[in-house]
Amino acid sequence: MSSIGFIFIFLGILFLILSSIGLLRMPDTLTRMHAGTKASTLGSLLVIVGAIFIEPTLWFKLSLLGFFLLITNPLSSSILARSTYLKFGFLNKSGIDDLKDNK
Repeated sequence: MSSIGFIFIFLGILFLILSSIGLLRMPDTLTRMHAGTKASTLGSLLVIVGAIFIEPTLWFKLSLLGFFLLITNPLSSSILARSTYLKFGFLNKSGIDDLKDNK
């Protein structure tokens, strides 16, 4: 069981590394937030699943931690996107602002 756990932890660390590379490489705020939240959420959840395989007695606490991550990461991403829009507006190539009426 522990070898399966270490495989999950390795995959989680891989996704976290890819997330950090995406934060450095992406051109604008919205794509950086996408890389920062999607890949890091998956990476964190994989690490938690790996920890559950290694130490099954902590499954309840680790499951609560994973649930908390699933709820807070998309919410924080949405709040960051909205505050970025309200402060700077979106600079896209099309010139169309779909959120202009929803301020």
